Amino acid sequence: MSFIELKNINKRYKGNSTNSVTDFNLEIEEGEFVAFVGPSGCGKSTTLRMIAGFEDITSGELWINGKLMNQVKPGDRGISMVFQNYALYPHMTVEKNISYGLSNMRLPKDEIKKKTDWACHILGLEELRKRKPKNLSGGQRQRVALGRAIVKESDLFLMDEPLSNLDAKLRVSMRNEISSLHRKLKNTTIYVTHDQVEAMTMADRIVIMKDGVIQQAGKPMELYEHPANQFVAGFIGSPQMNFFTVDIADGYLLFGDGSRYELTNEQKRKLSGLKKVTMGIRGEDIKFAKNYLDEHQHNIMHATIENTEVMGNENNMYFQAAGQLTVARVDKYEVCNPGDQKDFVFLPEKMHFFDAETEKAID
Repeated sequence: MSFIELKNINKRYKGNSTNSVTDFNLEIEEGEFVAFVGPSGCGKSTTLRMIAGFEDITSGELWINGKLMNQVKPGDRGISMVFQNYALYPHMTVEKNISYGLSNMRLPKDEIKKKTDWACHILGLEELRKRKPKNLSGGQRQRVALGRAIVKESDLFLMDEPLSNLDAKLRVSMRNEISSLHRKLKNTTIYVTHDQVEAMTMADRIVIMKDGVIQQAGKPMELYEHPANQFVAGFIGSPQMNFFTVDIADGYLLFGDGSRYELTNEQKRKLSGLKKVTMGIRGEDIKFAKNYLDEHQHNIMHATIENTEVMGNENNMYFQAAGQLTVARVDKYEVCNPGDQKDFVFLPEKMHFFDAETEKAID
């Protein structure tokens, strides 16, 4: 049995005609770091709150470490939770905030001090122990919230968008701190975020949700390279994957502006019998360099450049192609001006194909 098992979990709020979470099935191994990700309202925080015990489960079973938890009170589930708003006590110092939960557990004073000292040390809070939350930065407050969670030595950490209130630089720093902390403590962690970059860089596995339903669960690169459907393909990756609705005839993809792409033999087999599909291609798999144009000269297409975003280490190039706005991720030295005409190719081995009606990936 896995450390956490969610079996056919459903959540419907009173007065609603539809579920907020539908038939959620997932197994999480001990020590694993799993991220729930998806757009606002997809059910990821609701699922986390059901695991924590803050929301009742309408139907289904939640098992933690071999015990059925549906009717177990939140305080008896052996869980530590970190919230988006930190939830620190403003009148308490850093060390008091960290040790407060231990005091409520009536642990001996020397043990409380030992655990608090340990948390302050590994989180770099030793010089801030006597400060109150109003005198801390956002990143420091978040570290205090983490400290309060880790001193309980719970087997399971639940984190609900803990970095969303921080600026971009602090988010990067705190992502690294949380990942490092997980490697040290080896606690099972469930992390909710709307930010796919956080999920990709931190998690062992990602669960992508939409409208309360799991769309796909897997390792970050598995989702990136082998998305189960068009939603997953568009949600994971920045810039977003480009999508084209194309007809198939006589071994060619036919784009909306009349452009044609000759299918490889493997693609012909994959798309056999289909007349219309959605083709997806990531920005880094659109090539302008001469060596790619020479290699795929029978499938050269044409672009009218609209804008170049200079990112520093790379550029995002926006252009009109095949009748729609497209974005390519190119080398940092590759800069074009609006109105420039450029030839490009799609890498055939990197094309993704989705059913035009169901949006499921075509394998």
